[in-house]
Amino acid sequence: MALQWIGATLGLPLLPLFLEHRGGTPHVIGLIMAAFFVAGVLTQYVLGHASDRWGRRPIMVSALIAYGLASMTFALPLSALWFAGSRLIQGAAAGALEVTALSAVSSLYPEHERGRAVARILSAQLLGVAVGPLAGAITSVKNLGWVFVATGVASLVAAVVASELPLGDRDSASGELVGVSWSPRLVGSLVAGAATGLTIGVYEACWTLLMNSHHATTLEIRLSWTLFSIPWLALSRVGGWLADHGNRRIIALAGLWNGALFLSIYPHIHNNVVMLFVGSLESIGAAASVPAISSLLTQGAHPDEMGRRQGLFATAQTSALALAAMVSGFLFTRSPALPFSVVAVVSALLSSTTLWWWRDTRGRITHAQL
Repeated sequence: MALQWIGATLGLPLLPLFLEHRGGTPHVIGLIMAAFFVAGVLTQYVLGHASDRWGRRPIMVSALIAYGLASMTFALPLSALWFAGSRLIQGAAAGALEVTALSAVSSLYPEHERGRAVARILSAQLLGVAVGPLAGAITSVKNLGWVFVATGVASLVAAVVASELPLGDRDSASGELVGVSWSPRLVGSLVAGAATGLTIGVYEACWTLLMNSHHATTLEIRLSWTLFSIPWLALSRVGGWLADHGNRRIIALAGLWNGALFLSIYPHIHNNVVMLFVGSLESIGAAASVPAISSLLTQGAHPDEMGRRQGLFATAQTSALALAAMVSGFLFTRSPALPFSVVAVVSALLSSTTLWWWRDTRGRITHAQL
């Protein structure tokens, strides 16, 4: 996961500017960024089901190879719209990787340790987000395509590593899969995924454009990713511990509200240095809440349904993300603050419904309760 995320974030912070350099308007950029997530919506549950049925390793390795090859196409001298196809392939592959990694962790670790296990996966991802953007700082927007070649190489190396991993696969000849057990807890987790997806979608489409409108340098844009990741990376194990020892429902909801609050603040900060450090503060809440949300998703689930649960969660999150990314590009042309403010309100209201969905869910899990 660390290898793939280092590669994936080498050029990602400047991708909207790269697409703008290739002739993309804000509307086109929003559509191309959304293509990544549309692909995830269409494939994540299917690939989660496939990983439950036939095993996680072949899905993970294939996804890493596909992501690597699609990334290399950004070095081709094409106009912006052509890269929508590359982003579709990347989106399907990234979704498969996320689903297989988290379902493997959920199968291999008992419930009272699952928060800390998920936090380790998140640490690997965040290491990539912290290192990748700065490692790609030696290039300009004009030459960003070659950074995506390096992204492809990193992903292919990660595929070699993944081919040797023990991922807790079931015996495909062991009979029919257990069905997904629907419950208010699962629905609440999907709602939480959608709420986080909305906020992430705004960042994907508009964060770089917002900083650019504030005359940020490319180094400041890259640093915004790194400084967001460092506190989360440092505190991810604390978040995992809280998920395993605290009340998951309260921690998850507080983190969702925290994300909506900070989303509404950014457009009103016109000092780029201040924006960098405010992002670091936001990441503290995310570090505390994401392991709790992930743990609630798989709490009480059978090992055979982990891939499909992760697929459902990823589909809910990615659907909301794609919608937000598409709408945000349009709203940004009306006012840079508009997509941040509108989505912050919608995300906060959606998050609040988890008070109902999780009302009968056990917030604390101990070894004695298993």
